[in-house]
Amino acid sequence: MPITEKIRVLIVDDISETRENVRRLLQFDNAVEVVGMARGGQEAINLSQSLKPDVVIMDINMPDMDGITATEAIRRKVPYTQIVILSVQSDPGYMRRAMLAGARDFLTKPPSIDDLTAAIHRAGEMAIDERSKLASSFPTASTTGGTSSPGMAGKPLGKIIMAYSPKGGSGTTTIVTNLAIALHSEENHAILIDASLQFGDVAVFLNEQVKNSLLELVPRAEELDPDVVKDVAIHHSASGIDILAAPPRPEMAEKVNADQFGKMLQYLRQMYAYVLLDTSSYLTDVVQVSIEAADLIVLITTQDIPAIKNANSFLTLTDASGIKREKIIFTMNRFDKRISITPERVGESLRQPIPIAIPLDDRIVSGSINRGVPFVIDNKAQPTSKAVFQLADLVRERLTNPEGQPEAAGKK
Repeated sequence: MPITEKIRVLIVDDISETRENVRRLLQFDNAVEVVGMARGGQEAINLSQSLKPDVVIMDINMPDMDGITATEAIRRKVPYTQIVILSVQSDPGYMRRAMLAGARDFLTKPPSIDDLTAAIHRAGEMAIDERSKLASSFPTASTTGGTSSPGMAGKPLGKIIMAYSPKGGSGTTTIVTNLAIALHSEENHAILIDASLQFGDVAVFLNEQVKNSLLELVPRAEELDPDVVKDVAIHHSASGIDILAAPPRPEMAEKVNADQFGKMLQYLRQMYAYVLLDTSSYLTDVVQVSIEAADLIVLITTQDIPAIKNANSFLTLTDASGIKREKIIFTMNRFDKRISITPERVGESLRQPIPIAIPLDDRIVSGSINRGVPFVIDNKAQPTSKAVFQLADLVRERLTNPEGQPEAAGKK
């Protein structure tokens, strides 16, 4: 793809002479524009968020923050920005760590002008292509034909993420509750909807009293406004996410109309960057509407044979329905290394790689449920939390690149 616009470059190095030398090497390339220079990793992250460069030339060894850590942060915050690592070390271990962190290329210092410009052009072409895909994958509320509110027209639509397991007891509520918190930020708000209508536990998992439920919103799906949503939703102050609780009694589930539920989802994506759904195992009308509306489905299994069998049945059903496999992130919960049924074996057998395995830790998980404090809040360093944060990163990556192949995600 020929580049028709200048490649915006940010140079990062703690040595001013090196920064200036790289800038001078690039000043004769008419396709490149140096938009900024940073002295360290944290400054690089801040400038990347404000300048949004196409390519970052990143030194790997810096005193405040190493280039690999900075690369990971920039790739999370500005997904289309491509990183070219520069290092005096040509060790393959450095190269592997850099690529796993999301770097596009790795050059040994000092690079030749030909190697540097070639790497920038390759990375720039990739960045411009990903930026255009990202823009097209976020249609604005004013062009969808759906209900919109004053002040929300032109705002990028959020994404709907559905957590689902065809086998009850697989830990869907645990995963989606913690995932919602991991995805939420000051810039990108999340709302968690308990669509397990008869026996939903989202509010209990977050230690919240249910005053209102989605029953107050669904019948008014065509006349919603932000104030009504905020009045009904429960705000979880410890994490910042909003919650739409399930109806308070099982028999009230029948009052939820699936078509109106779908319209409510389309409205909520105008207000929130992430709309997350906890669903029951049964393929009710509401669950089927959720599957159709979802941008991503987090399909959850465990190492139990019945759970794997049911996951296979669901994948067969989605294949027959024309749902692309790229829309599904297959996740194994309660992974126990002592059991020979591994994510790799299950993924190979079902032709759907399992890129995320959340380890078994009954003490941490049960304790968090009983206290109503999700483990990603107060046990961030534990393997279970790290796995959920990895899942959140993969969700962002897949939403940015919806055509990305699941095999690539699995290898990562």
